[in-house]
Amino acid sequence: MTDLISITALGSLTPRHATFGAYRLSENSGLALASFAVAQGDVVPAPFGLELPEAGGFSTQGAYAAFWTGPNQWMIEGAGLAETDFAQALCAETAEARVTEQTDGWVAFDIRVEEGAQMAPLLARIVNLPHSALAPGGAVRTGFDHMSVFVIRRSDTHLSVIGMRSLAATLWHALETVIKRLET
Repeated sequence: MTDLISITALGSLTPRHATFGAYRLSENSGLALASFAVAQGDVVPAPFGLELPEAGGFSTQGAYAAFWTGPNQWMIEGAGLAETDFAQALCAETAEARVTEQTDGWVAFDIRVEEGAQMAPLLARIVNLPHSALAPGGAVRTGFDHMSVFVIRRSDTHLSVIGMRSLAATLWHALETVIKRLET
């Protein structure tokens, strides 16, 4: 019998981390994701106690978070729950919603900025929007280095970039290149 060993999106047994000056780039392999949609006209539920955000918004409730992906559609996150049946747990929260497991289709990279360092120069290179469009608590889908990504501003010092898992190495390289250029 073959023993299967889970690996991260970047092909390692442990998530990758790198520090460049005031910026720390990390692979977040524990993030569970599931798409969540309700029919037009249905009451919007609050799975796991989450208030589902409007366009451009991001909300959190304990280990859970949500960001808007389209009319009546959201991506629901479960911190540290990637190894669980997250979609099933989400289905159990609201029977009327349409839920699809997304964890294995996406990769999440976190960028943390040391206190006192500026997030604006990083945002200017990743998101083609005014800095004010991605204030803390905001989320956007944008093009970055010829890839479609979700960018979530979790706090003043924490940014997450979620992209297609099949492009994990390319996305890591693009983020690493942007961050290294900030040092010069």
